Amino acid sequence: MKYDFTTILERHNKDAIAIDGVGRAPGFAPDAPKDGFDIIPMWIADMNFPVVPSVQEALRKRIDHPAFGYFRPWIPYYSAISNWQREHNGVEGITSQEIGYENGVLGGLVSALSVFCSKGDAVLVHSPTYVGFTHTLTNNGYHIVHSPLQKDASGIWRMDLANMEALIKEHHIHAAIFCSPHNPTGRVWTRDEIKAAMDLFKKYDVYVISDEIWSDLLLDGHQHVPTQSVSEDARQRTVALYAPSKTFNLAGLIGSYHIIYNSWIRDRVDKESSLCHYNDMNVLSMHALLGAYSQEGKKWVRELQSVLSKNAHTLYDYLRKEVPLIDVSLPEGTYMLFLDCRAYCEHYGLSLDRLLKRAWDVGVAWQDGRQFHHPCAIRVNTALPLSRLEEAIQRMREYVFIDK
Repeated sequence: MKYDFTTILERHNKDAIAIDGVGRAPGFAPDAPKDGFDIIPMWIADMNFPVVPSVQEALRKRIDHPAFGYFRPWIPYYSAISNWQREHNGVEGITSQEIGYENGVLGGLVSALSVFCSKGDAVLVHSPTYVGFTHTLTNNGYHIVHSPLQKDASGIWRMDLANMEALIKEHHIHAAIFCSPHNPTGRVWTRDEIKAAMDLFKKYDVYVISDEIWSDLLLDGHQHVPTQSVSEDARQRTVALYAPSKTFNLAGLIGSYHIIYNSWIRDRVDKESSLCHYNDMNVLSMHALLGAYSQEGKKWVRELQSVLSKNAHTLYDYLRKEVPLIDVSLPEGTYMLFLDCRAYCEHYGLSLDRLLKRAWDVGVAWQDGRQFHHPCAIRVNTALPLSRLEEAIQRMREYVFIDK
C-alpha cells in the first residue's frame, strides 16, 4: 500500500478524546485500565490512522500566508464537493446554491427539524440509535419514536416498514431521521430499501433528514446510494448531511455540509442555521476539505476501505469462531461492529457492566451499547492498525471472554 495504516500513533496529550477521555467521563467513556495495560481506543468514532498527506499539505500551504481574517468559502470549495459527490456517489450537477455549510451534522439536523417540526413533535428514528441523535433530539425538545431494526435469517439488519407505518400514523409523525449507512449496525441500505422507505414517507408526507456522514466508509465493495437519488420526490423532501470529518478524521477542525435541492426548504434551513450567528466556516477547515477531496484523497480512501474491510472481518471471524454466543453481523459500511451480548450474558450469568469492565480493565476501550438504545450491547471501533486490533483480540481471548 502507498499510505500508512500501520503506524501506531502516540495520541496521549494530542487533543484526542479517544485516549485522554478514557477514565474521565463515567457513563460516556470507558474506565481507565489497570496498571500494566495501555489503552487500545475502540470506542468513540474516530480513526487511529495518520491523515491523508494532502490534508496536511493543504493546511501548511495556507498557514504559510500570515493572515487569517474574515472570509467566505470560494468556488473551489463547492467544486470539490460537487466533484466528490459525482465520482463517489454518481450524483451529477450539484450546484453551489444546493450546498450549504454546517458546523456539524447534528447542528444541521437541528436546523432542518426547526423547519419541519414544532418543539414536542414526534420524530421517527431507527434503533439501535446513534447516541448523538438521542442527545440532540432530547436537548431540543423533540419526542423520539424508535422503530427497531430487525435481523433477518441471514443476520442482516432490515427496516420494519410495517412498524414504521404504524408509528407514523399513531404519533402523527412528519419528520424522520434516516442514517445511511447506519450507525451503529454498519448496514449499507440498497436502492430498493431506500426507495421503499421514501415511498412510505411520501405517503404520509414525512420530511427526511438523511445523515450520510459515513457514506465514504464502505466495506467489501458495497456502494452508497444517496437518499435523494431514489426518486424525484425523495430529492425534494430530503435534507442530506455530509462531512469529510468521519472519512478523513477531521472532526477536530469542524465542518460539515448539507445538500438541499428544494429551494423552499433550503432557504429556511439556511435561515435557521444562521440564527446562532456562529455557523460559519473556519478557513483551515475549508482548506482541509480541499486537501481531502483531492485526487490523492480519493486514492487514500480506496486503500482505507480495504484496510477497514480486513479489520472488520478479523474481529467478526474471531467472534463467530470463538465466542458464538455473541450475536454480531458483518458490517457493510462504517468501521463499527455492534455486539449483541444478551445470549452470552444470560448463559454465563454476567451483567453487561461486568463484561464491559473486564475489557476496560485490560485497556480494550470499547463502548457501552446501551447508549444506542439496546438493552445489552457493545459497539466496537475497528479503525486502528491491524496489529493493535490483533492485540485487542488477544486480550479479549485471555481476559474478557473467559467463561467456559
